[in-house]
Amino acid sequence: MGSAVERTDEHVREYLIYRGFTSTMKHLDTEIKADKEKGFRVDKIIDQLQQFVLNFDLCGLKEYWLYLDRRLFCRLEDVYRSTVNKLRTSLYRYYVINTIQKGNLEKTQEFFQKQALELQSQAEWRDWFILPFIPTPEQNPAFSPYFSRQWSDTFLVSLHNFLSVLFQCMPQPALLSFDAEVQKMTSLTEENEQLRQRLFVLQTESRDQREGDVMVHHKLPVYVQNMDRLGDTELDLVSSQRPVSTTTTSSRNFFSTFLPQGKRTPSKGPQIPTGASPGQLAVGRKEPPTNPHAKCKEAVQAKEVKPVSSQASTSEPASSQSQQSANQLTNQPSNQPSNQPSHPRHKRIQEHEKERKELFSKPPSQTPEKKGEAGEGEPLGEASSDSVDSCSNSRSCGAAAEGGGLSVEQPFIKLSQEEYGEHHSSIMHCRVDCSGRRVASLDVDGVIKVWSFNPIMQTKATIMSKSPLLSLEWATKPDRLLLLGSGVGTVRLYDTDAKKNLYEMNIDETHPRILSLACSPSGSSFVCSAAALSRSGSVDSAPRLPIPVSGQLLLWDTKTVKQQLQFSLEPEPVAINCTAFNHNGNLLVTGAADGVIRLFDMQRYESAMSWRAHDGEVYSVEFSYDENTVFSIGEDGKFIQWNIHRCGVKQSDQALPQDATGPFILSGYSGYKQVQVPRGRLFAFDSEGQHILACSSTGGLIYSLTNGEPALESVLSLGGHKAPVVTVDWCSAVDCGTCLTASMDGKIKLSTLLAQKS
Repeated sequence: MGSAVERTDEHVREYLIYRGFTSTMKHLDTEIKADKEKGFRVDKIIDQLQQFVLNFDLCGLKEYWLYLDRRLFCRLEDVYRSTVNKLRTSLYRYYVINTIQKGNLEKTQEFFQKQALELQSQAEWRDWFILPFIPTPEQNPAFSPYFSRQWSDTFLVSLHNFLSVLFQCMPQPALLSFDAEVQKMTSLTEENEQLRQRLFVLQTESRDQREGDVMVHHKLPVYVQNMDRLGDTELDLVSSQRPVSTTTTSSRNFFSTFLPQGKRTPSKGPQIPTGASPGQLAVGRKEPPTNPHAKCKEAVQAKEVKPVSSQASTSEPASSQSQQSANQLTNQPSNQPSNQPSHPRHKRIQEHEKERKELFSKPPSQTPEKKGEAGEGEPLGEASSDSVDSCSNSRSCGAAAEGGGLSVEQPFIKLSQEEYGEHHSSIMHCRVDCSGRRVASLDVDGVIKVWSFNPIMQTKATIMSKSPLLSLEWATKPDRLLLLGSGVGTVRLYDTDAKKNLYEMNIDETHPRILSLACSPSGSSFVCSAAALSRSGSVDSAPRLPIPVSGQLLLWDTKTVKQQLQFSLEPEPVAINCTAFNHNGNLLVTGAADGVIRLFDMQRYESAMSWRAHDGEVYSVEFSYDENTVFSIGEDGKFIQWNIHRCGVKQSDQALPQDATGPFILSGYSGYKQVQVPRGRLFAFDSEGQHILACSSTGGLIYSLTNGEPALESVLSLGGHKAPVVTVDWCSAVDCGTCLTASMDGKIKLSTLLAQKS
C-alpha cells in the first residue's frame, strides 16, 4: 500500500502542475512532509517509534502512539483492542529497557513518575516499579527475557506485521487502485501477446499441413485419389476401362506420369517388374526411402505430377484393347483374379480399409535403386539437386514427402519485427539491461535514448551530451543506473528513473578516451578502459601506426565512487577495446588493440593468462555459455573460440565477411562514403549459448555453434535493414527472445523470436 500511495502522490503532483495549481501543490508538499502516517509506509512508522525510544523522548512517543490510536486503531473491532493494548505495553517496556541498557536511570525514574497514575492499576506493570532499584535487572529472572535481543526483535516484527495487515485491510479510495489496475492491464497485455504468438505458430503449422495435403490430393490423377473407396475388383475395372490407343503407349504414359517432366525417357518404356499387383502399379509406390534427401526428391516429384485422365481421350474406346492393355501392364490374363497378389502390402490393403486409405493418399515415393529401374539408370545427384534447395527453404518439406517422415525445422521462428527510429545518426552502442525491461542506445552524435519495448515501444529518457560519448554499460545493482564513458576522460553515473546524473568521475587526463565499461555482476564495482588521444573515431586512408595506442585498465568502486586499482597490462600499457565478466565476476576477459586477449583473476586482481589472438585489434570478446571457452572477433575478420584452460589453444576458427566484423562502410550518391570502426558488441548469445547473433549488411544473422568445421552454420536471417548493422544484442526470456540490431542509418530493429524446442 505504501508504494501505491507514493506513486499516487506523484500522479497528483503531475496533475496539479498540469493544471497550474502551484499553491495547492505547495500545501500538498507541506502536508506530506508533516505526515505522521508516513504515507502508510510501515517501515518508516517503525523507524519513527524507534527514533523516539533512542532519543528518550517519552512525550513524543506517547503523542505518536495516541495519534495512531485515534487515526487507525480506534476503527478496529473490539476483539482487536486487547492486541493493541499488548503492543502499547511492549512499546513502553521497550523504552524502559532501553533507558536501563544505556545507563540513563533518570529517564527510567521519569517514566515511572509520569506513568504511575496510568500504570499502577494494571496488573502487568505491578512488578515493574521496583526495576529502577534493582542493581542488575538483566540478571533478574523476572526481567532478564526483556533484555535479550530476541525479545526486542520479536516485538518489532510483531508490530510491523500488525500494521501491515491493518493497512491492507483498510478501505482504500479508488485512486489508490490505479497502480494495481495498470499492473493488471500490463499482465493481461503480456498474456495476450503470448497467446497471440502461440496462435500464430499453431496457425502456421496448420496452414503448412493443409497446404501439404492439398498438394498431394490435387497433383494425383483422379482415379488414384479415389482408390481408397474402391475394392480390388473395382480397381481392376477402372484400370480396364481407361481408353488407350495402343498397349505400348498406355504403358509409357502411365509410368511417365509419376516421373519428373525433365527426366522422362522418350525412347524406351520403363521396365515393369513381374508379379506386381495392380494397386502397386497404379499408384507407383515403392518402399519408403531411408534417406532424407530422397524424401525431398520425392516431394519435388509429387509437385510435378500431372493428371493423365485426359491424355487418352482421343484414343479408340475399344473395350477389348483396354482389357488387353490392362492385362499386359499387370502381367496377368484378363480372367485371373486380381486379389491374388504376391506383395504383402497389397494383402494388407485387402484386409484393412483404413490402412489402404493412408497408403494410397500419400505421394509416390521411390528408392534410388528402384527408380533406376523405372528411369533407365538416371544419375541420383542430378535428380536431387532441386529437391535439396526446396528442403532448405521450406519447413514443410519433410511433411510433404512421405507423411510419416520427420520435418526439418528451423531453431527459431521470427514472430515480428519492429523499428525504433528516434536516432538520426549511426548507432555505436545498443544494450538491454539485466532485467530485459529497458534498452539504452548511443549514436555518434552523443545522443542516448533509454526506451522500453514491452508492452509498447516507448522512449523513457533522452540524454544529450556536450562532450562526445564513446561507451555505455548498464549497472547490475540497481539496474536503473547507466554508466556513460566520454571522450574527455569522465564517466557518468546516470539514473534513468530520476533522469539525472548522480556522479561524474574524472578518470585520467592523459587517457581521456573511455573505450569500454563493464559492471561486475555483484554491482559493487566496474572496470573502465581508458586510452590516449592518438586515433580518431573513424578509419581514414592514413596507414595504421605500428605502435598500439597507450591505455589503462582501471577498477572503480561504485559505492565510494573511487578508483580501487590499476591493472598491469603486459608487456606494455595498451588500449583495451572490449571487456566482459563471467557470471559471478571472478574472471574478466579483455581484448586489446595489440591483438592480445588477457584473462584477469578478479579475486587476486592480477592477470591469469594472455595470448595473441588476432592479427590486428580485438573488436569483441565474450565468455561462452559454460565459461570454459572465450569467443572473439578481430580486425583480421576471424571468429575464434579459445580454451581458457589451455592458454592460446584454439577450439575453432572461422573467417567472417567484412560486414560482420567491420570496419563498416555506408556508401551514398556522388561517391559519398561513411566508415565506422566497431565500438559496440559484434555478437551475442541466446539463452542456452547454442546460437549467436552477428552483424551483416542487411540485418542480423543467427548462426548455430557447431563442434566441427565450419564452426558456425547460418540458420536464420533477420533482415529489415537498408544500412550495415554495426552492433547487436540478444535478450532472452523463456521461449521468446528479442534480438536488437542497430545500423548506420540510425535504425534499430527489434525482432521477436520463438525458439522451437526439439
